[in-house]
Amino acid sequence: MFRSLRSFNYRIWAAGAFVSNVGTWIQRTAQDWLVLTQLTHHDASAVGVTMALQLGPQLLLLPWTGLAADRFNQRKLLMLTQTVMGLLALAIGLLTVSGMAELWQVYIFAFLFGCAAAFDAPARQTFVSELVGDEDLHNAVALNSTSFNAARMIGPAFAGIVIALIGTGWAFLINGLSFIGVLTSLAFLRVSDLRPAAKARPGSGGFMDGLRYVWRRRDLKAILIMLSLIGTFGLNFPIFISTMAVDVFHSDARGFGMLSSVMAVGTMGGALLSAGRGASTFRSLLTAAAIFGTGCVLAAILPGYWMFAASLVVIGAAALTFTTTTNSLMQLSTEPSMRGRVMALRVGVALGGAPVGAPIVGWVANHYGPRWALAVGASAAFLATVSGFIIWTRGGWRSRLCQLDCRSQMDVKVSGEPT
Repeated sequence: MFRSLRSFNYRIWAAGAFVSNVGTWIQRTAQDWLVLTQLTHHDASAVGVTMALQLGPQLLLLPWTGLAADRFNQRKLLMLTQTVMGLLALAIGLLTVSGMAELWQVYIFAFLFGCAAAFDAPARQTFVSELVGDEDLHNAVALNSTSFNAARMIGPAFAGIVIALIGTGWAFLINGLSFIGVLTSLAFLRVSDLRPAAKARPGSGGFMDGLRYVWRRRDLKAILIMLSLIGTFGLNFPIFISTMAVDVFHSDARGFGMLSSVMAVGTMGGALLSAGRGASTFRSLLTAAAIFGTGCVLAAILPGYWMFAASLVVIGAAALTFTTTTNSLMQLSTEPSMRGRVMALRVGVALGGAPVGAPIVGWVANHYGPRWALAVGASAAFLATVSGFIIWTRGGWRSRLCQLDCRSQMDVKVSGEPT
């Protein structure tokens, strides 16, 4: 389950990333609370717009983000993007602490943060293979998710305490300082032990090459269709949790932060199960999508605070399994020189749908209630499951995925790892 931690570079990276991930969840919680309760009067649409502005650059900048990951030194690129995001967090924190923050300013900073994150995401995801190699890639991806969601257990609850005791702005400042952790880890990596993948040549083409590559691959297209549906309408957790906490259960900042942390229990469980599992399969992708939809249905109909919290554990585990499986399936079946562009497409599809989905889900929450917003997420998950199953049972590329699973397991046997 923890085999990637035998690598010195991965241990250093994981430690720094965990510190930064805690700060990221503190800021996410603080930003949602700031927009929902301090800059508006419980306006879920404003939360949706903020999400759209922060996630929209993943799609807007798609022609350049994946190509940057394929052509440039990923370690140096990550140091640049992490520095920019840290400075932006400090800036919005100072504005909020001074009492000068306004909604339009939050919108601008969300967009700028999203632009930096758009370049960061494909580089960070493909950088994992440089740390551990392809033989442990699935395990490292799952452990990254474990770290991210362990931080999710700590960050929102801590943010709720910080907001209640000293104010929202300090949560942003704490996140800005947390980037020191990941920057320090990148600086102390053993560069000679990295396993850099083949880089795209300057004249080898750009984003359109990546798009044509995916278009020729029916397996990749099927995964992206499922990811698009769930990413656009299902992964709107800030809207789901904040509106349920405030409008349905009438919770304060502590109750809001607690729900986010409870959801992390499920995502942690899903991450650890993924880390201990062998090669990813399309069957597990379909199962995770169906369970995610079922969890959203339960969250929409269960009446009490703690019953709702329990449903978040199911949603978190299914969402984590689904996203981790798409990540490892797409990376392991893609040529190394194309991974940055393919992963940029994956991130763009997963998060770039937010400019459409988040405002719609926020509008539904405003006009029909948070429970109907969860029903939208459930419907998208079930539609993704049915679409993926139809494509899967047509065959054609099903045997290709089986060959991929067998090849991944054979690589593990050759490297001496247990299957």
